[in-house]
Amino acid sequence: MTQTDDTRPVGASLEKRPTGRAAAPVVDAELVPASDDKSPERVRGTLEVLATRPLVGSRSGGDLLRSSGRTVYVAGVGSVSLAKRATGALTHAHLREQIRQARATGDRIALAEWSERLEDAKDARQKRILAMPKAALALAITGGVGVLLLAFLLLVGGIIAWAVPDDGISWTDWWGGVGGFVSGTWALIRGAFWVAGIAAVPLLFVLSLREGRRAGDPPKWLLSVAERVAIDAEITPSKVVTAMRDLGLPELRKAIKAMEDAGAAMLSAISLAGCGVEVDVSLPSGVSTDQIQDRGQRLAENLDRHKHELHITIPPKPRTVRLWIADSGALDEPVGPSPLVLGDTPKADIYTGRAPWGVSLRGDPVEISLKQCHVLVVGLSNQGKTVSARALVLWAIFDVCAEFRLADLKGIGDWHMCQPRFTTLIEGPGDEHVIAATEMLEAGVEEMERRLRGLDKEKYPDGVPRQLAREKGSGYHPLKLIVDEAQRAFMCPAVDEQGNPYGGTKRNSRFFNAARKLLDQGRAVNVVLWFFTQNPTDANLPKLIREAFHVRCSTVVGTKEQSRMALGDAAVDGGAAPHLLRKGIDLGVLVIAGDGVPLPPGQSSMTVRTHFINGTGAAGLVKSAMDLLLKRGRHLAIVSGDEPVDHLANVAEAVGDAPRLRTPVLLGALIRIDEDTYTPWSFQQLKAELGKVGVPVKTYNGDSVVRREDVLRALDARLVEPS
Repeated sequence: MTQTDDTRPVGASLEKRPTGRAAAPVVDAELVPASDDKSPERVRGTLEVLATRPLVGSRSGGDLLRSSGRTVYVAGVGSVSLAKRATGALTHAHLREQIRQARATGDRIALAEWSERLEDAKDARQKRILAMPKAALALAITGGVGVLLLAFLLLVGGIIAWAVPDDGISWTDWWGGVGGFVSGTWALIRGAFWVAGIAAVPLLFVLSLREGRRAGDPPKWLLSVAERVAIDAEITPSKVVTAMRDLGLPELRKAIKAMEDAGAAMLSAISLAGCGVEVDVSLPSGVSTDQIQDRGQRLAENLDRHKHELHITIPPKPRTVRLWIADSGALDEPVGPSPLVLGDTPKADIYTGRAPWGVSLRGDPVEISLKQCHVLVVGLSNQGKTVSARALVLWAIFDVCAEFRLADLKGIGDWHMCQPRFTTLIEGPGDEHVIAATEMLEAGVEEMERRLRGLDKEKYPDGVPRQLAREKGSGYHPLKLIVDEAQRAFMCPAVDEQGNPYGGTKRNSRFFNAARKLLDQGRAVNVVLWFFTQNPTDANLPKLIREAFHVRCSTVVGTKEQSRMALGDAAVDGGAAPHLLRKGIDLGVLVIAGDGVPLPPGQSSMTVRTHFINGTGAAGLVKSAMDLLLKRGRHLAIVSGDEPVDHLANVAEAVGDAPRLRTPVLLGALIRIDEDTYTPWSFQQLKAELGKVGVPVKTYNGDSVVRREDVLRALDARLVEPS
């Protein structure tokens, strides 16, 4: 699939989608050029157009009445709740409630603990009450001291006034000033209490509103239309049971009516799960899980959801279906950008890392392990298959040890930006390109067989370890053989000089046989096969081939049978349904099954909304990967195993102009030159490798050292050796 910068998958678009807002009424009018003409006809026409527009923000009298009633109701509920909380604090109601619950459940330990806490609370309150007279006495003493101090100040002022001459301030004037000061002070105090009383009213009202919202919801008839719609969309136990009852299954309806709890026992707790909720439904006898799966659309509509907003899977518990119900419109929200295009240069290690591929339906990041995994991605044309697969490769290319050989049998540039990082890139839809792709796989088979013959099975009984895979020139690095539009190869009619067909599924089919051999034994020696193909059938994706892949993924396909071909019977029987994805809408959405995928417990598949990286972003990542390759002292010849590591040259670079270097310092310098090769080395291995290249390790002041003159002598000796 080819996607330009202007064509983005729904699951990865960065643009906001239209909301469910009601559209404004359409006005039939003619657009005319702006003019200063203010003739009566133009003014009258303008007024007629304006008269057809709805008043923005206008509200009916009923809405205003409901809003006012809702505010009064919430405030009243909050006032009652605050009063109850105050009463409960005085009577230790919360402790008494815990004691009642412990007594009802027969939990003696909890009963004793809560009873002890109640007694402690009573003792603390009694101590506070006993301490109140002392506090009141202390407050009275403090007030009396203040009064005496004020009287003393007044007395001092009087004495000063008495001593003033006759032409100064008279005694009457002085006393009047004191009286005015006292009355003013009292007026200020009264005003402060008056202001505080007035301010307390709105404050108490706000507190009551806040407490009322916490204490409970108002009656539905007091809510606005939008709020009532939101409540109707909420998933509750009664709503789930009603939706199950109305599925059109007589056995299920009769069983629910016969239940004493009206069907509540069928449900587990409804729990939040990302951008939706999840609930397990235990089915009564006579109702099978496939009957529920076949009625997925009716069940979704009974829950006020679209079909794609309900996902039905089969958990390990028998005769149970697990419903994941998305919030309305949540799956139409855009997926964030890939972590690869954010921040610093990405780091990748195919052995220990996981590729960021997208997000699950719950909105959780999905990362996939690619260690020794054959990967298959299928789906209808132009549904995001290639772009989703490319997101995996764009992470893997940052592993400096990995090699990639790719055949793009569509050849319109989906992979062209990756050419600098690939050792082989075949692009084109013709038979000659299929022949080249076949030869690429056959060369991979030869490489696999070479590795199988050369691997020391006693030293590496568990296969190729990470240390060997990451060593330069070891010849056991991860090798990815990728074929995009692989169905073209299976359908190719070309034959070779001996009459053997390149395509087809017969025993002498060259492409089929090469793929089969790689899938059988390649992963043991780090040679893996990735196929990306369209619309699987037995002709263009044989059963023997498709069932050998470890990670199997599918975008939207046409039928349930094709879903089985893509993912296998176990995944589809467990609820995987790529055939139910929306064609042309769920672009880049994959249903994944197999190894390396962090599947939820008890589930056989996962639906992932993959990150979208456009061609420009992909080209930038390839450039960053090439810069990292050069920074690590590697190039494609070394990555592909064609050129061994030159340890002597690296030692010479590490020693530099120093006359001698201690071996720990030398090893640290070598790690800085080539982290992947020298990080696993021990000092014993360093000494052994130095001996192989003719550099002795000597002792200087009690330390093991390597001398520069010995390194130069080894370099000179290598120059004069016959080739």
